[in-house]
Amino acid sequence: MKISIITLFTDMFEGPFRTSIVGRAIKSGLLEIDLVQLREFATDDRRTVDEAPFGGGPGMVLKPGPLVNAVDSIVGDSASEMKPHVILMSAQGLPLTHRRAHQLSQKDELVLVCGHYEGVDERFIQHCVDEEISIGDFVMTGGEIPAMALTDAVVRLIPGVLGGEDSAKYDSFTYGSDALLEGPVYTRPANYRGMKVPEVLLSGDHSKINAWKRTQALHRTEARRPDLLKNWPPDEAS
Repeated sequence: MKISIITLFTDMFEGPFRTSIVGRAIKSGLLEIDLVQLREFATDDRRTVDEAPFGGGPGMVLKPGPLVNAVDSIVGDSASEMKPHVILMSAQGLPLTHRRAHQLSQKDELVLVCGHYEGVDERFIQHCVDEEISIGDFVMTGGEIPAMALTDAVVRLIPGVLGGEDSAKYDSFTYGSDALLEGPVYTRPANYRGMKVPEVLLSGDHSKINAWKRTQALHRTEARRPDLLKNWPPDEAS
């Protein structure tokens, strides 16, 4: 997979993308990251990318020209048979979910556009953007951190990145097909300051262990995210 990120602050990505899962995916050749500096696509000597909004109002708005030029350049250089999927990171977008991250992980090429200032000219959105995605009902200074979050959520679902098929299989929201939260997990020592690991996890009986994990996942989901249980249990025929 290739992910191109259009941003005014390319330096923000270098540390996070050199380490952990994303860094490993890049080193293994499963992922290519292209950090695209928006100012390089400005059309004036001052490399202007923002202007005051028509009709008045606070802040500055990212101009359509540099953004369209940046996307056109990425699309023109793309080796994929399919047009790269363009996503604007926006507080007005649809919430990022694990299901959507899984769908995006199956695409060959993504373009993430990091908004900044007061917003992005609507004409760019109409002309270039396939979807807008939000990471929550709050406003951030720019789209850089949301783009990092989306990248991490998507990349770990690319086959081979985690090194084990089951590593992502039992994450929260992906327990089987039930979309439950993951239950509690434990590691050594079996007894820490008098707090003991549940005996069933030490039993070696995988049938009982799986049943315990499923029960715990249900309990945790009911306590913390009851909204996820509105359509539970899933239709066994589906």
